Amino acid sequence: MKEKYDIVIIGSGLGGLVSANILAREGYSVCVLEKNNQFGGNLQTFVRDKNIFDTGVHYIGSLDKGQNLYQYFKYLGIMDDLKLKKLDDDKFDVITFDGDNQEYYHAQGFEKFEGSLTNQFPEEKKAIHLYCKKLKDACNSFPLYNLDGNSTGYDSSFLTLKVSDYLDSITDNTILKSVLAGSNFLYAGERNTPFYVHALSTNSFIQSAWRCVNGGGQISKLLVKKLKEFGGEIYKYQEVVKFGFEEEKLSSIITKKGRKIKADIFISNIEPKLTVKMLEGKGMRKSYVNRIKQIKSGISAFSLYIVFKPETFKYLNYNYYHFKDVYNIWDVQNYSNTSWPEGYMISMGVKDNQSEWTDSLTAMTYMNFEEVKQWENTFNTVAEESERGEAYEKFKEEKAEIFIAELENKFPNIRECIQSIHTSTPLSYRDYIGSNEGAMYGYVKDANNPMMSFLSPKTKLKNLYFTGQSLNMHGILGVTISAVLTCSQIVGKEKLLQSINSVLGE
Repeated sequence: MKEKYDIVIIGSGLGGLVSANILAREGYSVCVLEKNNQFGGNLQTFVRDKNIFDTGVHYIGSLDKGQNLYQYFKYLGIMDDLKLKKLDDDKFDVITFDGDNQEYYHAQGFEKFEGSLTNQFPEEKKAIHLYCKKLKDACNSFPLYNLDGNSTGYDSSFLTLKVSDYLDSITDNTILKSVLAGSNFLYAGERNTPFYVHALSTNSFIQSAWRCVNGGGQISKLLVKKLKEFGGEIYKYQEVVKFGFEEEKLSSIITKKGRKIKADIFISNIEPKLTVKMLEGKGMRKSYVNRIKQIKSGISAFSLYIVFKPETFKYLNYNYYHFKDVYNIWDVQNYSNTSWPEGYMISMGVKDNQSEWTDSLTAMTYMNFEEVKQWENTFNTVAEESERGEAYEKFKEEKAEIFIAELENKFPNIRECIQSIHTSTPLSYRDYIGSNEGAMYGYVKDANNPMMSFLSPKTKLKNLYFTGQSLNMHGILGVTISAVLTCSQIVGKEKLLQSINSVLGE
């Protein structure tokens, strides 16, 4: 590790890795610092009973040739080496509700998606068509979402349009509205969620939907490999705890081990709230710092990671989204002790040469940080571990039992197929991902106050930038675009887009 770089990036989540790759390509000397044992942030995986589990990447969209994430990954040089399995064309997501034996499908490709839903809701053909058109219009109005030149230009009206209000405006059919919004676990959707958040997430998967064979960790590994090829450097176990200043100018970072590393430019891929805390009030107006502190963090999750006995549980090449109440899908986060879990998402792991049987399943539901607040002063990672005690283990066991009992309503034989169960709580997300209170998707986007959670990549310090899921959008595609936006502030937007398009044209 050198004493000085052009650019130091704090955190090796997807935003940091993509930013590092772009800037190394552009000729900058780049160093990425990661506090944990594993690179990748939400791309991290872990192994239980010889099965690989993803922490945050259950499936990915827009990876067919020419689609937006395909193009970004092609530019980054990792697309051809990814191992992927495409989900079922006719149903990549299945939406179900208590008391309704019908399964409702989302199909891949807009023609199939619209046709399939029209077959399921023949009397709602017009509403379904309007919905699909609105989805495309919203995506086309956001810069950098498409690299094919089809953007219609920025439309700020999508910032204040609530997805729940829009669905109410096109149909009175409660089931259809709930089916259209049925994958809202992808963005922790609430009644006040802006339509564009729904659109940017949903559109990507309608274009095409894929699982990562042997886990999403392959994305970070490929990005690290490419970064090194372009001369970039990356280091584990290097937790940044403080910024250094010289003559009131940000000049260095200081690690937990006491190492001082200088740079001309710094990019923070960690929680903005944590970033401003590390600045210790230096270089930024108090009003700016207070604004960041007041931004509401999104909800976290409780996840079950189930390993099955061999050849006992059939592999499903699609995801399940289930809700107890068809009338209540926007309020699943507002559960009580007796109603939890009010909804959940199920996804399965996929291996090379996947057979008809699955070895593992991940089930995720919402959990508020308040439920684990009594253990907030403990930290558990591979790099740092403190004992949370028997009460915490008992809490997880009780929650796991409640969750499994709920899954039995859909899969009556699931319990007898289980070999082992593993869990994660909001504390797990906080410790490994570094998000405030374990928030799954960064900051809450609220159509009533859209600018409250809007953070520019450019901070009030001339040489400090933000990137990652807390900026524009979360998810693989959203964070990739956020990284491009961050780098465009340094390289220049026009120059960067020319570089991207020149590589795509080769």
